[in-house]
Amino acid sequence: MTSDPVNHHHSFPDESAEPGAQAQAVRDIAEVPAVEVVNTAAVHLLSAAAVKCGLAEGPDAEDLKDLDEARKLITALAGLVTAAAPEIGSQHAAPLRDGLRSVQLAFREASAYPDKPGQGPGEKFTGPVN
Repeated sequence: MTSDPVNHHHSFPDESAEPGAQAQAVRDIAEVPAVEVVNTAAVHLLSAAAVKCGLAEGPDAEDLKDLDEARKLITALAGLVTAAAPEIGSQHAAPLRDGLRSVQLAFREASAYPDKPGQGPGEKFTGPVN
């Protein structure tokens, strides 16, 4: 089964939905390959971390910057990517690792007082990022 990410929708069960809608949502998510679920979650974490590091486009990018929130997102992303890499394979993990490294470096650059090597967000999973 091949998956078209452009036309593929993800549904999660909504407990407030009608029972028929819940069953449809469960069937929909059951059809999504695990690698796609992992990639989708990672991309959401990566995008949010980039915004919180001040990398958003537009005049309000600085207003959206929140390094405390970015640290949490980057650490969660690092844990996900590190844990999932053996399962999803290098062709899927490599771009996620690259994105992770980019936001780790952006975080370090945005910090007034950068963490010591190995103590930055996610570095307990990835090792020091320079």
